[in-house]
Amino acid sequence: MTAPVVASTRAELAAVLAASRAAGHQVGLVPTMGALHEGHASLMRVARKHVGDGAVVVSIFVNPLQFGAGEDLDRYPRTLEADLELCEREGVDVVFAPTVEEMYPGGAGADMTTVEPGAVADVLEGASRPGHFRGVLTVVAKLFGLVRPDVAVFGQKDYQQLALITRMAADLCLGIDIVGAETQREPDGLALSSRNRYLSGAERLAATTLSRALRAAQARAAYGLPAARWAAMSVLKSEPSVEIDYLALRAADLGELPDYPEPGTLGRVLVAARVGTTRLIDNLEIVLGKA
Repeated sequence: MTAPVVASTRAELAAVLAASRAAGHQVGLVPTMGALHEGHASLMRVARKHVGDGAVVVSIFVNPLQFGAGEDLDRYPRTLEADLELCEREGVDVVFAPTVEEMYPGGAGADMTTVEPGAVADVLEGASRPGHFRGVLTVVAKLFGLVRPDVAVFGQKDYQQLALITRMAADLCLGIDIVGAETQREPDGLALSSRNRYLSGAERLAATTLSRALRAAQARAAYGLPAARWAAMSVLKSEPSVEIDYLALRAADLGELPDYPEPGTLGRVLVAARVGTTRLIDNLEIVLGKA
């Protein structure tokens, strides 16, 4: 295996991608904040399938613009050496690991140009974390401009983020194929996340309540939203150490749904909760409609 080329500046990134572009190869991008795990590795494999012999680029950047006051920016895990080893194992061609100053040379202050998300950014995660998606879309737009990928791969675990990025790429005519890859899970159902490493043994066990609640909603969704919501909440409330932020049943585009949609309507059940001091999110597709 060949180690990926590591670029830490815009100029280095442009230079290393020039050969791929000159040869007419496609470029795939997997944006991450590092602390990579098997979930990220699955995104890299999806990117490789899309670009073939082209270049797979993984960005590693903890973006301060998407963290609010009191969130875990300072303690967010930074594991570059291990991340590079995983990227090498997965055959990644380029790792872009810039500093904050390189990504925001004019500073990440209130006067900088940002991407303003639409109304979907005001609910769920957006309601709990004001300004979060403005930060996400801004850094993703910057990465798109720097890498100029043909395809960009994001995990479905951050479903609202995926929906907003897909909408941004379409609305701004960016010409990038946005691919949503399946959430990777532990054998007990817990969605893989960089934040899982914060959990103690007991908290790790309690955290499986989230995926169990989603599966309960999935199993009852054919009977309508009230039944699915009740089933999920029953599971969540059975674990006192889980502090629920929200449980939502939405259309696939995150719009509102009637209690009893047409049979076969696709939707999403989404949950956010704190287990100890760690905030976790998860979601699953559901098939709605009165049975």
